[in-house]
Amino acid sequence: MTIQEQTPLEPGNVSRRAFIKMVIASGAAVSASAYMFRGPTLMGQGSLPGAVERLMTLNVNGQMRRVDVMKQETLAMTLRYKLGLTGTKLGCDRSECGACTVLIDDVPHYSCSILTHTVRERKILTIEGLERPDGTLHPVQQAVLDEQGFQCAFCMSGFIMSTVGFLKTNPKPTREELAHGISGNLCRCADYDKILRSMMRAAAYTRQTTT
Repeated sequence: MTIQEQTPLEPGNVSRRAFIKMVIASGAAVSASAYMFRGPTLMGQGSLPGAVERLMTLNVNGQMRRVDVMKQETLAMTLRYKLGLTGTKLGCDRSECGACTVLIDDVPHYSCSILTHTVRERKILTIEGLERPDGTLHPVQQAVLDEQGFQCAFCMSGFIMSTVGFLKTNPKPTREELAHGISGNLCRCADYDKILRSMMRAAAYTRQTTT
């Protein structure tokens, strides 16, 4: 019998490929056994402390929506790619342009910088939820339509949502107050004069509907 046959498992006689196969096989066996032999008490337990449940219910535009969410997923991504609410735009994706603005409990927020799992108990409103059930546009939407306040309109939904939120706190703003109130939104076409004119008309329309 040769020396190689007497010591087949010595490290020097095991190829690198064979060693890697052995490691992978042993790891798979351990994982499989852990799954097969876990007890019923373990399977019945909830998430570990600090863990985030992926399947959750969100209150979006007055509807309870069930959605599978990763722990690092932003609200903007969930709205657009999981719920199909593409009115929420992704511009800078770092809280600078305001294109992704939505209302959370009536307050404007950049949805690109909010993790979805942090708003599961709150009310989320996107531009799709502004229209009334009978098809009537929200006063801010109607004002934008009447004034033709945007050019490319990529930033439009963010400006509209910011204005809706601002007018809830100041329904009768001056032009300067309104400009400051929605200054967190940027227009790539830089047509701010038309935008402000539209939003001032929106403020007037909003007051008419509440009186």
